[in-house]
Amino acid sequence: MATNWIVVPAAGQGRRFGEILPKQYQMLAGRTVIEHTLERLLQIDQSIVVVAIHPADSQWRRLPVFSHPRIRTVHGGKERSDSVRLALDCLQREAHVDDWVLVHDVARPCVRVTDINKLMAALKTHTVGGILAVPVSDTVKQVDQQAGISATVSRADLWLAQTPQMFRYGLLSWSLNSAYRQQWQPTDEASAVEKLGHCPLAVEGSSDNIKITRREDLAIAEAIIKFQNESSRQSGGLELP
Repeated sequence: MATNWIVVPAAGQGRRFGEILPKQYQMLAGRTVIEHTLERLLQIDQSIVVVAIHPADSQWRRLPVFSHPRIRTVHGGKERSDSVRLALDCLQREAHVDDWVLVHDVARPCVRVTDINKLMAALKTHTVGGILAVPVSDTVKQVDQQAGISATVSRADLWLAQTPQMFRYGLLSWSLNSAYRQQWQPTDEASAVEKLGHCPLAVEGSSDNIKITRREDLAIAEAIIKFQNESSRQSGGLELP
């Protein structure tokens, strides 16, 4: 069975978050966002977690989770795709082309382990790979530059991409390096793979796998984590968050 690698791009400085302290180090339910995220990813048995850190970042050294033997750190890049590409480059002497790589946003601390396992099971024999995603439930409006509504877009075939996104090491590395050579920034791993003509699979995840982008998202994430923990206790721990 191919090895599983998990890459966590965490070199961002959180420009949209509006704080000096990057969002991955903001406190959430008693711990930092990055601690919540990594602790969930470490529940994926035997996977090596590679965290791409900003070269000037030293705050991660203070967090006990980084002493875990299955966590490694590498220097990230300016953009998210750069961080993932550089992390993959650091694995080129160890990873095989057919190894699975899961890429997960550091700012998605509420991801359910059950959903990650569901993704891995669904893609076990898939030729390309795929992502967690959820169908769009809201009405979608197309808006012009003056914020005027120009159209209502059918949501029938629209899904919201989440992470983890899971692809074979060789394909993902080639896709991101191709994007780098062409000087364009894919917004996620799937778009880089799609650019080469491949068709990833969308695996339905959970709507509570939110991405922390703004300060108010911390309060929402805290409520989600509390709900998930209570649900886990009520089920006797059979359903991991």
